[in-house]
Amino acid sequence: MNNTLKSIALGFVASLMIVAPAAAAKPTAPGGTPSPTVLTGNDVSWPQCGKHMTLPSGQAFGIVGVNGGLANTTNPCFAQELSWASASSGKTNQPTAALYVNTANPGNLGVADWPKSGSSVKYGGCTGSDDQACAYVYGWNMAQLDATSRGVSSPAAYTWWLDVETGNSWESNTANNAADLEGMTDYFQSIGAGVGLYSTNYQWGQIAGAVSATSSLNGLPSWLAGASSVSGAQANCKLPGLTTNSQVTLAQYVSRSTDYDVSCI
Repeated sequence: MNNTLKSIALGFVASLMIVAPAAAAKPTAPGGTPSPTVLTGNDVSWPQCGKHMTLPSGQAFGIVGVNGGLANTTNPCFAQELSWASASSGKTNQPTAALYVNTANPGNLGVADWPKSGSSVKYGGCTGSDDQACAYVYGWNMAQLDATSRGVSSPAAYTWWLDVETGNSWESNTANNAADLEGMTDYFQSIGAGVGLYSTNYQWGQIAGAVSATSSLNGLPSWLAGASSVSGAQANCKLPGLTTNSQVTLAQYVSRSTDYDVSCI
């Protein structure tokens, strides 16, 4: 997901999950001073793929990206990385292994996978227009592809984090973007999976804004990015969640090009 929040065209997950070769699970503060021992997890994705792939070691939990940098792509080394995550120690209140997905809302700007039909209870029928109904169906369809075509066995067994960053394709219409994320949320929840939101408060405001009181995004757990040290991540644990009644349950920080995640619960 977002290491230094350098969202590039190939995906905010690429930014978020730019986890380079392994670093110790016991974080080191800037300047080389050992920080207090904190059990941390790591998140990884397609940037770690390669002939000599090396993943972090000693992690308490692992979060793996299923996409290859864009919302409609597949992480080519997902199976190996999920195996790595599943071997985590599990010594926190986080699931031993969880997943995250790239999200986007390109609108009907000639993209091949923009829906021309479908419906939602909240927004009605989609006819291919650039509106909330079609944005919702697009999000639902992307989530369904993530669950059924990325190599995930038993998708209902995982928590799925929606990686929401400004580096990906988004409309200026925050209501449409929120509808897209609602479609993804509602699909994952329809199969019995858990759902959470990954972003920063700034990026979330730019993309989705203040969602409606009836939005299914309200109350979802938040995973906040943006810190550069374990103490910064611990401070972010105390920030407001991304939506109404949302609790920050994870906070990410980046050290030596590796993504670490602190459990806030």
